[in-house]
Amino acid sequence: MPSLLIANPWASGVDEQRLMRVRAELPAATELALTSVRGEATTLAREVSGQVDALYVFGGDGTYNEVLNGIDRETPVGLIPGGGTSVLPRALGLPRQPVAAARRLAGDARTRRIALGRVNGHRFGFACGIGLDAEVVRAVDELGRRPDGRRPGNVAFAWAGFRTLSRHRFRLDPEVEVKGLGRAAPFVLVSNAPAYSYAGPFPLNPARAASFEGGLDLVAPTRIRRRGLPGAVVLAFGRRDPARARELLYAHDADRLEVVCDRPLPLQADGEDLGDVDYALFEAERDAVTVLV
Repeated sequence: MPSLLIANPWASGVDEQRLMRVRAELPAATELALTSVRGEATTLAREVSGQVDALYVFGGDGTYNEVLNGIDRETPVGLIPGGGTSVLPRALGLPRQPVAAARRLAGDARTRRIALGRVNGHRFGFACGIGLDAEVVRAVDELGRRPDGRRPGNVAFAWAGFRTLSRHRFRLDPEVEVKGLGRAAPFVLVSNAPAYSYAGPFPLNPARAASFEGGLDLVAPTRIRRRGLPGAVVLAFGRRDPARARELLYAHDADRLEVVCDRPLPLQADGEDLGDVDYALFEAERDAVTVLV
């Protein structure tokens, strides 16, 4: 099998017409596998590791995450934007339009070795969060899918974030211990990439020094108050240096980070809810996978 395309037909930007046009741009012998259940992309990636010239993935961040948890170090992976946000291919500099991205990946793309993160053994490609961040992800998931099967978009995330903060009365006190750094509010962000997420066309990068070539960056406010929210917005868009902020815990290029929670808190990785945890071990996996860019 020269190459394989894994596609998630339930992803926000995947439909029959787009899939047909994406396939037309890929090498002629590329086979297609459609996913139907959670975790299937991991199994497929594991089965074809080392057996294909390239593995292409047309889906959203959840599908990419599944593939990363099954792929080996050497098999080239081409990520085609098909989700509502598609953080990972955008952070890698690929075109936002799926057909253009497929054309580039099948054309003169080069290979690039990037690092991944792991949280309690589960890989993530760009970001992981404990507490408020993951609580928002869970709130959006609870909204369910639209009639066409798609996940709610950026507006739903923004509204869920506001409602979540409102439930906490815009006040978060220290509830976690980041070992070696100190106590923090239940809003711990760990990044493996230059973009933690996107607000429409704008990258959110609270840990602006993070990169695919380095280890893990962590940002966690010691506490949150209503009056501090404007500063948090500035930080989210990368307009403040977290290393200079006194109200933040910050780590850069770390190989290992440990977070202990006073109570079980939600955990998310690449926008996927991983349940509640009272302990999280973050590890950097340098030079972990090969991607096409």
